[in-house]
Amino acid sequence: MFPSHRPRRLRTTPAMRRLVAETSVEPRHLVLPMFVREGAGEPIPIASMPGVVQHTRDSLRKAAVEAVEAGVGGLMLFGVPETRDATGSGAVDENGVLNVALRDVRAEVGDATVLMSDCCLDEFTDHGHCGVLAEDGSVDNDATLRIYADMAVAQVEAGAHMVGPSGMMDGQVGVIRAALDEAGHTDAGILAYSVKYASAFYGPFRDAVESALTGDRKTYQQDPANFRESLRELDLDLAEGADAVMVKPALPYLDVLRAVAEVSTVPVFAYQVSGEYAMVEAAAANGWLDRRRTVLETLTSVRRAGADSVLTYWAVEAAHWLREG
Repeated sequence: MFPSHRPRRLRTTPAMRRLVAETSVEPRHLVLPMFVREGAGEPIPIASMPGVVQHTRDSLRKAAVEAVEAGVGGLMLFGVPETRDATGSGAVDENGVLNVALRDVRAEVGDATVLMSDCCLDEFTDHGHCGVLAEDGSVDNDATLRIYADMAVAQVEAGAHMVGPSGMMDGQVGVIRAALDEAGHTDAGILAYSVKYASAFYGPFRDAVESALTGDRKTYQQDPANFRESLRELDLDLAEGADAVMVKPALPYLDVLRAVAEVSTVPVFAYQVSGEYAMVEAAAANGWLDRRRTVLETLTSVRRAGADSVLTYWAVEAAHWLREG
């Protein structure tokens, strides 16, 4: 009798579906990005990212503890300074907002989670680019690398377990690895933003860090039309000593994420960026999508594509949902 093959047999009950599920999302798979604003007296809501704030030092510590208690795998910190300059000097200042925040959080949670730091100049420069500028206005790759090296050492000495070079400068992983080793920080890890596209989905993030950028970053971030160069970037970062690699954004680039995951010899992270977050929040606020189901489905899709860990602004909330079952 037809049909003799009935795949629906494996979908009959919640227990059956759970038994045969090929992909899981657990709190440990999630990393929470967090913003801290220098001089803030109270948390400041980010209008384009409902539910996300620029933290004060105190609220950052409390939120970090809450994230650890929820079981998330890690925290990624971004600083929002009060003043900026052409070279992003606040990035290497031991009393700069990000390094102070790293010390605060490390003192609060210790080794209970993996503390990560954004190793990039864009939050600190008055022009908003991820590196220093040459006389012709272009981003000077090699001059930027020297600053990244100092920035990475400062962040590790402030408490970061891993640094996340996200500026897409050629050679950034190798220079940072050499600087950390020379400074005696051989155990500090590098989460390389190996695959980072020049994406429109970063818009709300630039609100979050109050970016001064005019123009774009197309001369150093990748063209959304390209695929092969992602594998080239991956190979280079692995050769330079990356301990883990990143694909960013996540949902628009699941094909790239799958390809990276298939060949990477180190853990693969994906960043569910601010625009991905804002789209779902806006649709849910209008009653167009079931918020909880949509959030968990997006996380599952990123994991299914090959991500070992996912940076997501829903990390803590999703962790609580996952524990509820």
